[in-house]
Amino acid sequence: MTTRRKSAAELFDALGERYEDLFGRVPDQLAALDWLADRLPAGARVLDVGSGTGRPTAQALTDAGYAVTGIDVSAAMVEAARTLVPGARFEQADVRTYVPEAGGFDGVCSFFPLLVMDQPEIEAALDRMASWVAPGGYLVLATVPGDIRGLDIEWMGHPVTVSSLSVEQHLARLSGAGLEVLHHHTSSFVPAGPLAGPEEHFFCYARRPV
Repeated sequence: MTTRRKSAAELFDALGERYEDLFGRVPDQLAALDWLADRLPAGARVLDVGSGTGRPTAQALTDAGYAVTGIDVSAAMVEAARTLVPGARFEQADVRTYVPEAGGFDGVCSFFPLLVMDQPEIEAALDRMASWVAPGGYLVLATVPGDIRGLDIEWMGHPVTVSSLSVEQHLARLSGAGLEVLHHHTSSFVPAGPLAGPEEHFFCYARRPV
């Protein structure tokens, strides 16, 4: 009997705050947030794609004085984020269909929200997020890299189907969307618990020229 794979919304509804317990203190993500916060103008508008519980991304940027909107497909995550980070605004929305307010964002953050998608959806999501970056603004993203399509795995005790793009594919996509890649690197991360194993992470900082 085949086990039905969970959608992203089902997966993160089920995980709830356990996800933050394991992935809420990724050192390179915290460094990326510091990097972004150092470059944003006062009162900057920031979008957190796949905002989860709101921590650490929305919390850190709200604490730095920025106007943060978080979107997530999981109703449970959005409910938790509204409680944990009351200074930000959170919406249940899918990056594939989300329509932001006019004017774009000074910063767009995307930390690991695209993995439970197919490759063409990931490519389209990258294009969409890039288009939301206002001139002079920044996109900061992270994912688990690899030219992977439709791989069935068990992750944190749940069956899911994951896809991704290679480092080179990400860089080409962002450049093709009109962003200037300022920095990228890969690093290893070991989650703080037995429910998930070590992961390779790809981080990228990009800017839309003025």
